Amino acid sequence: MEYLGSIEKPLVLSGCAYLSWKIVTHIWSFVNLEKEPIRILVTGAAGQIGYALVPMIARGAMLGPDQPVIIHMLDIEPAAEALNGVKMELIDAAFPLLKGVVATTNVVEACKDVNIAVMVGGFPRKEGMERKDVMSKNVSIYKAQASALEQHAAPDCKVLVVANPANTNALILKEFAPSIPPKNITCLTRLDHNRALGQISERLNVHVSDVKNVIIWGNHSSTQYPDVNHATVNTGNGLKPVRELVSDDKWLNTEFITTVQQRGAAIIKARKLSSALSAASSACDHIRDWVLGTPKGTWVSMGVYSDGSYGIQPGVIYSFPVICEKGEWSIVQGLKIDDFSREKMDATAKELIEEKSLAYSCLN
Repeated sequence: MEYLGSIEKPLVLSGCAYLSWKIVTHIWSFVNLEKEPIRILVTGAAGQIGYALVPMIARGAMLGPDQPVIIHMLDIEPAAEALNGVKMELIDAAFPLLKGVVATTNVVEACKDVNIAVMVGGFPRKEGMERKDVMSKNVSIYKAQASALEQHAAPDCKVLVVANPANTNALILKEFAPSIPPKNITCLTRLDHNRALGQISERLNVHVSDVKNVIIWGNHSSTQYPDVNHATVNTGNGLKPVRELVSDDKWLNTEFITTVQQRGAAIIKARKLSSALSAASSACDHIRDWVLGTPKGTWVSMGVYSDGSYGIQPGVIYSFPVICEKGEWSIVQGLKIDDFSREKMDATAKELIEEKSLAYSCLN
């Protein structure tokens, strides 16, 4: 026998047998046709989150185990040597899905033809800095990066902003990249969503995958509102409401909320460094569900451009419950909002409106 790939071809074939063999080999080659690589940009790639994120992407955690990727990594000039070290490690890891690496300090080169942009880089608040100082630095960064994405990214580029203040950074990016559809610009509140799932799973001693449909409303800040009023747990005897199973409204309305709101600060206190592993993992979750779709009957939290749903003023990036299908997200509609939730949702919206005003004053 002669071998062609994994298809055996007899040395001598009759007419009908030869035709059948050709059909089989044609189908085989079609099935095994490798997908075109997707180009993914990670800014701030030499930092802690970037260092945790790029191997997850290369291993398929973001787009699935059969999707080849080309990773574009951007960082500032002082981090150029460290960035090159990350590139060397990616090459050394020999990830089968990784079809190329671009490591650069040039924003135009970094943004060229990218299909997905994960904006991790930003200016962190330092001791003694006023809120307006931090906002001014980030407005400048996101204005420049928005212009580069506008001119050089793929027309259908999906953008996820991770760097804080994430909601307002995403809003600035939207303003200065007008040709990117507003629905393609989002910010990360999936980390808070996952934190809420984790707290409920620990409280009830159930697997985290059995808890679903928590909601993060509003800003990725300490005013966010983690809401369990519509969340359920798969108990083996059907879905049961989280409130019913926890049976402690005081805990759910106080300690649970503050734990999720302040989890980032608690991790900094414990590690002396900010969240990196969990932020990278949740960024993968966000993009994966956005691109590949959310499971039926399940929603997730994403910071998206408000359309006025649930009485939230249009014109801000606000975290809503969303479902995703065929690369598009849509806000879950018709959920009942009680007075307690209304107050919390409005408070975080008020902060976002104040942030927007502050950002626009920095532009001027």
